[in-house]
Amino acid sequence: MMLRYLQRVLLFAMLFVLGLDLPAQSVPSDVLSSLHYRMIGPTRGGRSTAVSGVNTDLFTYYMGTTGGGVWKTVDGGNTWKNVSDGFFNVGSIGAIAVYQANPGIIYVGAGSACIRGNVSPGDGIYKSLDGGKTWRHVLKIQAQIGRIVIQPDNPDIAYAAVLGNAFGPSADRGVYRTTDGGATWRKVHFISNRTGAIDLVIHPRYSNILFAGMWTAERKPWTMVDGSDEGGLWKSTDGGDTWNQVRNGLPEGIVGRIGIAISPVNPDRMWVLQEAAEETTGGLYQSEDGGISWKKVNRDHNLRQRAWYYSHVFAHPTEEHTLFVLNTGMLKSTDDGKNFTRIATPHGDNHDLWINPLNPQVMIESNDGGSNISFNGGTSWSTQYNQPTAEFYRVTTDGQFPYRVYGAQQDNTTISIPSETGGGLSPIQYWYPVGGGESGYVAVDPQNPDRIFAGNYIGQITLLYRDQGRARDVVAYPQMHDGTAPRDIKYRFQWNAPIHISHFNRNTIYHCSQFVHQSTDGGITWSVISPDLTTNNDAQQDIPGGPVQHDHTGVELYNTIFAFEESPHDPFTLWGGSDDGLVHITRDGGKTWKEITPAGMPAQGTVNSIEVSPHSPGTAYISVYKYRDNDYRPYVFRTNDFGRGWELLTDGNNGIPSDHFVRVVREDPVRQGLLYAGTEYGLYLSRDNGNSWTSMQGNLPIVPISDLEVKGNDLVIATQGRSFWILDDLPVLRADIATSQPLLPIADAYRTQLSNNYGGGSTSPDQAPLGALIYLYQTSGADWSQARLTITSPDSTQSMVLAVKPKEGEQKLELKPGLNRILWDLRYSAPKVEKGSVFSLANTRGIRAVPGNHTVVFTDGRRTVSQTLQVLIDPRWTCSEADLQAQFQLSKQCEGLLQDVHRMIGQIRTIREQVKSLEAWGTRDNSKPSWLNQSQQLTTAINELENQLIQTKSESRQDPINYPSMLDDQIAYLYSIVNAQDDRPTPGCYERYDDLVNLVAEKKTMYDRILAEVNTLNGALKQLDAPYVRLN
Repeated sequence: MMLRYLQRVLLFAMLFVLGLDLPAQSVPSDVLSSLHYRMIGPTRGGRSTAVSGVNTDLFTYYMGTTGGGVWKTVDGGNTWKNVSDGFFNVGSIGAIAVYQANPGIIYVGAGSACIRGNVSPGDGIYKSLDGGKTWRHVLKIQAQIGRIVIQPDNPDIAYAAVLGNAFGPSADRGVYRTTDGGATWRKVHFISNRTGAIDLVIHPRYSNILFAGMWTAERKPWTMVDGSDEGGLWKSTDGGDTWNQVRNGLPEGIVGRIGIAISPVNPDRMWVLQEAAEETTGGLYQSEDGGISWKKVNRDHNLRQRAWYYSHVFAHPTEEHTLFVLNTGMLKSTDDGKNFTRIATPHGDNHDLWINPLNPQVMIESNDGGSNISFNGGTSWSTQYNQPTAEFYRVTTDGQFPYRVYGAQQDNTTISIPSETGGGLSPIQYWYPVGGGESGYVAVDPQNPDRIFAGNYIGQITLLYRDQGRARDVVAYPQMHDGTAPRDIKYRFQWNAPIHISHFNRNTIYHCSQFVHQSTDGGITWSVISPDLTTNNDAQQDIPGGPVQHDHTGVELYNTIFAFEESPHDPFTLWGGSDDGLVHITRDGGKTWKEITPAGMPAQGTVNSIEVSPHSPGTAYISVYKYRDNDYRPYVFRTNDFGRGWELLTDGNNGIPSDHFVRVVREDPVRQGLLYAGTEYGLYLSRDNGNSWTSMQGNLPIVPISDLEVKGNDLVIATQGRSFWILDDLPVLRADIATSQPLLPIADAYRTQLSNNYGGGSTSPDQAPLGALIYLYQTSGADWSQARLTITSPDSTQSMVLAVKPKEGEQKLELKPGLNRILWDLRYSAPKVEKGSVFSLANTRGIRAVPGNHTVVFTDGRRTVSQTLQVLIDPRWTCSEADLQAQFQLSKQCEGLLQDVHRMIGQIRTIREQVKSLEAWGTRDNSKPSWLNQSQQLTTAINELENQLIQTKSESRQDPINYPSMLDDQIAYLYSIVNAQDDRPTPGCYERYDDLVNLVAEKKTMYDRILAEVNTLNGALKQLDAPYVRLN
């Protein structure tokens, strides 16, 4: 069955092959803007480093994520809604400040200042005046922003701690102030282009007094600069006009990140969490005189481990001696910081905290798994499994139907989720981890989706046998990397080291360090099949970090193979790209390698992905980024001759903006030269092999696109902050849209039992388009007022009609200029039954589409065009087409029986109404006409038959529980049972149908007698030249 499914995909692909040599036709802009992406999950929160709440509203909070924008909850964290989409240009958020006297006023700083290796840049400050409904971009700088504070009695005065550009020197670093509500900003404190502001507090009583924490921080691909002699604590007593460094008792010399807190109860009581190169001087410091002098009160490493990523300290709003420190855990002290206890949070790596000063038991906290709210001081928290903000590095799929999507979620586990689901209690029931860890690739056996390889840092690679509940680590060389200089590591496996299962032999596995490692026995033993394919620059192989703290998890491990691809055309051609700007190829399975680096390759550029054309063995596309060296230009190169020559496809002027660096390019496997590019700020399309690009953003939010995969007629998208998305509309992008053919080619549709329905209270992914997608393109100005769309079954006995002006039994066809996306649910028109009919357990929806070729006809009143739609059986099913044909035939017979009964019901009801009118006419002068007894007997007979055909007492859905089920309900029940089956009906169904046929025949005899009585009555009435009963 799976082979047949794959064959259908290939047959659909052939629709476009004949047009490949024609000049590329652009996709109309209104088509691209109409593209509909759907978020498939997981709704398992990603990193968040900024939160805030509203003092006077216990249920309203804001969350800033590191890639997914700003989110708001108005129900205490039960649900979250994004409020930055459509306004923000970036998804990375570093600070949120709400003006409590008027909580509609909000300032948001873009760019998370917790600058781990995959941090995305920000672009300044945004402001809302209506609680996040709309936003203005009030400060435009490329920077990370650690904190924003608003003057308590004047929302026009606000300050921002701007760390600056994380990837290079920047004059934008420092403390900024606005005095006109954000219309203008002035940099009021600046030290150097290396040192920025990371934290900022305002005196709770004297708003002209501020304290700023300064930090020297910069990232390179191979290291992170943490600290210098320029950092530390600074104070202003004139609203930011002038600043003086505060030292008395604080660490001197080289210091790193710093966090600051002031007690609102007693502002003379302050705390500073200071990272310092001299380890013995770092720790938590306290001042009891408003910051004039300081003493160290705690040196515990639990407060300052990995301090460059944390160093967050917060004072309790009503308890003078209570404070909180956020690190890997959430810590609380009630004795001025001398001792701490841990508060359990739903996730580790904690970053921001807001406590309601009017009710300190109420708080919101953020961490690397999202944000959570507590109403009991941290004893319990709201869930983070309702936040679709996961960060993924890569995406892959398997060969199941429906296929599943896999990836490693940053600061979480690997995960597998379905592209479509079967409904149930919650989407979460369909998720599962697949080994490995937060950083790695996932590779799924193409023949056995329960056999999965998944990576993790330091070269770990898990082989999972999911069906057996068994896993093992098959790392090539188990060597700890933590705290070790890369030059002293035998194999430099990067945090995101490639893993690949051969297209040609499922037991041949590739894993990359600075070498290409190959296993031919399913990952048990490994061989090095390449030389070092990197620059192997010793100067870039010191322990990452410093001069304060070192940090070696594998993120900064450099001089590694970062992208690897096996040719889909032959098993001997392998391509490798390094994170330091080299590209190599072997044509003999690894025996010899040749460097083929493009001449225009930026020095030390990271080759993030390699795409070998599915159409041409010598054609490949490489996506290179250099933003970690402060170069944000897009670099996409193409070769048509195995790397002998390369062409740059992104010059900053041909569609992809000059600052939208590219992470991935994929070529469509159906239409040659159709490319999809994922950038830091969205998705782009090329229909001319990369010569020009067009945004294909549609409803996809602005978020870093980290990876793409074309799967059949879908584009699967991994994001760094908004989980996984799918575009189901690739047939539209593959087609040549012409005004002469408004009905586009239709992809095969599968009859399944998949469902979008879940139990109440769940956070669900966007609904999958279950059925057939039909696309109509209406040119501007076209008159489609008479438009009709008809779908006809293979035997022409069943149909579904949609019309702009629908007749009875037809559905409404909603159309607009541009692309129209119509989802047919694979059901024909519903049986015609009397209005107001109530059925007990029956479902009288239309008959399910039978497998085979359906004819789809569109007319606008002047022209008629058609396409063929093939309906296929779910490849997992064991039933045959003959079985479903039998089900189709019995469904039609049941439908016919039901409609026969309701035609009788409708006719006798019409007769009865006419008889009632005749009797009123005949007795208008209190006379008793000669035919009155006949009419009354006729009414009695009608009532008797009606009560046997339909339960007249049932008016609402559960009324049938109280009253007997009559004949129409019995037929409808059988109809729904047969129609719901995806197999040959059971003998019991046929037996029941035969019994119902006999019962209907009995009622038909009664019905015929009624018609005979009508004719007799009409004869008497006509002799009197009186009105008579008219039959339909």
